[in-house]
Order: sequence, then structure tokens, then C-alpha cells
Amino acid sequence: MTAETTLGAERTTREHILEAARNCFAHAGYSATSLNDIAAEVGIRRPSLLHHFSSKEALYEEVFEQLLSDWFSRLADSIASPAKGLAKVEQVLDAGFGFFADNPAYVRLMRREAIDGGSHLAFDLAGVLRPMFDEAVRYFEREMDAGIYRTQDAAQLLLTGYGALLSYFSDAPFLEGLLDEDPMTAAALARRRDHVIEFFRSALTPRN
Repeated sequence: MTAETTLGAERTTREHILEAARNCFAHAGYSATSLNDIAAEVGIRRPSLLHHFSSKEALYEEVFEQLLSDWFSRLADSIASPAKGLAKVEQVLDAGFGFFADNPAYVRLMRREAIDGGSHLAFDLAGVLRPMFDEAVRYFEREMDAGIYRTQDAAQLLLTGYGALLSYFSDAPFLEGLLDEDPMTAAALARRRDHVIEFFRSALTPRN
């Protein structure tokens, strides 16, 4: 086996470990998940896992950092687009909605960390998210001052939107009992996406 093949195999194993860890942490929570659980999910032994990650704490932190990086990257693309006004808001909402739909484990992990106050992370989760939140507040306030959007409490508007997106995915099993359908089907997701966008359109369209 060549060195290149070996490195490729190591990268693949590392990716498998991160995927398994993400699913295990999301399903059972940090405290109830062991390295043995994750190793079994991958199909390796604990010493092999420890070759890639020195501890459960290090593995959990990398899982979270990877998910946050992916989320920020997707949002950054929509934020940087040349779209203006409500079209830009719709693009950003689409990006957030699509990311949550593609990464249900991220939703559950965020819910758990919010409840636990980020106690399992070596970094301040709110501190990491704060710059993006503050930038969004400033954007809405500028556009409201210019008369592009109806005047609202920008911070509260963002919190409402964040909750509307995140809770739908985190509460999907519960919502199925209310809706009598799987809320994660393409048709159900499309209706939810359209409703959230229409909510923001109604909240932001200036009164005549």
C-alpha cells in the first residue's frame, strides 16, 4: 500500500468517524454517547478511533465546528449575492431552510447545546454565532431606516425566524402527530418553506 493510499484511507476513516459521531451525539446526546458507541457504528475498535481523535471532547468539538462551518458557508453564499430587498431575504431563508433539511443532526445538536448552555463545548457557541446575528440586525435596521422594509424590532424578527426554522425540524416527530403526515416529505417541506417566506414578506413589506 502506498503512502498516498494510506493517507486516503485515513481520511475516509476520519470522515466515517465524524459522521457516526454526529448521528450518535444527535440521537443520544453528549453524556449518553460513548466512544465505544461511535466506534461500533463505524465498525472499528476504540483504539482505532483514538488514533484519529484523542478524546470524546475533541471529537464532539470537531463535529460541531464542521457543522457550523458548513452552515456559515451556505449562508455566506446567499448573503453575498447581488439580490436586493425581499429577494435577498428569500435567498437567505432558502439557504437556512435547505441546510436544516439536509442536516437534521445539526438541528438536534443545536437544540441540545442550547438547552445545556453549550456546556460540552470548549468554545462559546453564542459568541461564535453573535457576529453573524449582529450583522443581520444591522442589515435589517439599515433597510428599515431606508424604507425598504417595514420597521420592526430586527433582533426579535431574527429570533422569530430562527425559531420558526429550527423548531420545525427538531420537533418533526411530534409534528407528524399534529399534521397526520410526515413533515419531512418534499411536499410538506415545500409548504413550510413557502409559509416562512410569506411570513417574512408580510412582516417586512412596507404599509401603503
